[in-house]
Amino acid sequence: MGRHDRGQIALVSDEQIVELYWERNETAIKLTADKYERFLFRIAYNILHDDPDCKECLNDTYLGIWNAIPPSRPSVFAAFITRIMRNIAIDKYKEKTRRKRVPSAMTVSLEEIQDTLAFRDASEAERISGELAKLINDYLRNLSERQRFIFIGRFYMGDSFEQIAGELHIHPSTVYRETEKIKRGLKNYLERNGVYV
Repeated sequence: MGRHDRGQIALVSDEQIVELYWERNETAIKLTADKYERFLFRIAYNILHDDPDCKECLNDTYLGIWNAIPPSRPSVFAAFITRIMRNIAIDKYKEKTRRKRVPSAMTVSLEEIQDTLAFRDASEAERISGELAKLINDYLRNLSERQRFIFIGRFYMGDSFEQIAGELHIHPSTVYRETEKIKRGLKNYLERNGVYV
C-alpha cells in the first residue's frame, strides 16, 4: 500500500465506516482492518501471546463487527470494536487455559484490580454495572494524561509495567507506584459516590 493510499484511509472517519456497515457494504471490513488492525492485534496479543491465535481473533472480530452493525450503531467505533476484540480474545484465552496453563498479562491486570472492583456476588455486579462504568469514566477524566495512559494500558490493554514504562520513557517502578495510587484513588472515589467494593 502506498503513502497516498494510507492517507486516504486516514481521511475516512469512523462515522463513515459505521455507515458502510449499516449499508451492508463489505468495504467497511477492509477499512476497519486498514485503520485498526495493529491496534486490535495488540489487544489480542496482550491477552494471548500467540500470533496465530491473535490472527484468528482478528478474523472473528471483523465478523463480530459485521454481525453487530446493524442493529447497533456505535457512537464511539474504536471503543465498540475494542470491546468485541477483548471478549473474543478472553474467550480464546479461557478455552486455552482449560487445556493448559497459559501465562497472560491480562490475568495479572485483572487480578490487580479485583480487590478494588470485587463485588459480593454476580447479581450485585450486574445491578450497578452501568453506574460503575459511568463513575470509572468520570474518575478517569480527573486523572492526568499520564495517569489515564497508565490506567488504560494496565487494566484495559493488559500491558506490562515494562511496556508502559517504555512508551512513557519512565522507570517501571514509577509505573507500579502510579498504578497503586490510581487504584487507591479509584476505590476512594467509588466509595465517596456510594459504591462500596
